[in-house]
Amino acid sequence: MSYTIQKSDIDILRNAGVTEDDIDHCVRVAEKALEIAVRTGAELDMELVGRGGLFHDLGKAKTHGMEHGKIGAELGKALGLPQTIIDIMEKHIRGGLTGGEAEELGLPVRDYTLKSLEEKIVIYADRLVDIISDGIVTIKDEKEAEARFEEILRGYPKYGKNEITLSRYLGYHEEIQARIRGLNRQ
Repeated sequence: MSYTIQKSDIDILRNAGVTEDDIDHCVRVAEKALEIAVRTGAELDMELVGRGGLFHDLGKAKTHGMEHGKIGAELGKALGLPQTIIDIMEKHIRGGLTGGEAEELGLPVRDYTLKSLEEKIVIYADRLVDIISDGIVTIKDEKEAEARFEEILRGYPKYGKNEITLSRYLGYHEEIQARIRGLNRQ
């Protein structure tokens, strides 16, 4: 199943107060997530991948702080978004926190770890788009962000954050790239 980003969803972001720069980021994450999802060859909920990528930063309508995931989830509930999308918004902070990590960061204590491949793809795409947008790799060679993912995360602490988060992101990278490599061998 394919999915196309809907103008009505972009309007929801705009009407919620998300800035145009943040909307551009969200659209790029959704597009990158959809592209990666197709490349994995896995049977995925492409609407969840696309809309999860698009809405992951809805909370930035109110804050760019650590709590934007929690706030985004609250806004998503008020807007009547599906729970699976709300889960992505709430869980995307640092790639899916444990309850202990959430407590350390002052967030509600619960398990934010990512379970589905769709969630992992959105978070992976978010990190890749940040690397590309920040000019670490050139836009015309976006695949370089994937090829150098570990090197970049280790070399730029703002992307890997800390050892726990770095390990989590590298795990998603390896899982997704293994699926892509497996598909390319068939």
